[in-house]
Amino acid sequence: MSNENKVSYNPKIAKRFRGYMPVVVDVETGGLDPKKDALLEIAAVTVNCDENGIFTPAETWQAHVEPFAGANISKEALEINRIDPDHPFRFAVSEADALAKIFKPLQAAIKQTKCNRCVLVGHNAWFDLAFMNAAIERSKAKSNPFHAFTSLDTATLGALIYGHTVLAEMLRRAGIPFDNNEHHSAIYDAEQTAKLFCKIVNDYGWPEY
Repeated sequence: MSNENKVSYNPKIAKRFRGYMPVVVDVETGGLDPKKDALLEIAAVTVNCDENGIFTPAETWQAHVEPFAGANISKEALEINRIDPDHPFRFAVSEADALAKIFKPLQAAIKQTKCNRCVLVGHNAWFDLAFMNAAIERSKAKSNPFHAFTSLDTATLGALIYGHTVLAEMLRRAGIPFDNNEHHSAIYDAEQTAKLFCKIVNDYGWPEY
């Protein structure tokens, strides 16, 4: 995937989310501990809105990541995400290069929208943000566009709106297709979560203040 934005982002986004640009992120990992377990894949999906304020997913950015030195990778995690860390066709890159690949187009989108920062949107967003922050710290990544601790969680929003926290069931209740065979691919999960997030935002509308 190219690092050049192919979408013209609407500055109205900044008015909807207090100067933040929502970016849906999903990570696949070698376990649950962001300090000890490997980050194996990152996907980020931007959202855009039209002149009527209707949000849709925009662009997807993805990177396969080389485990950092000494990283733990559990067998249980690999059974879930079906990643072979040593597969030659992963074309994995270092954490620093992976983050740079994701961050460059996000910084360009921030500039277009005149937002202050990106805000991470995720399903159980604390998990994705913790792994992103750990990788940023390890690699001393520059130009991090994300807020360090604020995030928007679709699991929480789903519990409120759909009475459920599991992504597959929330998507079903929202009328959005979900393929269990594609589940735990970072790109697929991020793109489906982005569709869900946009539907929630569009159904709620714009605050009148």
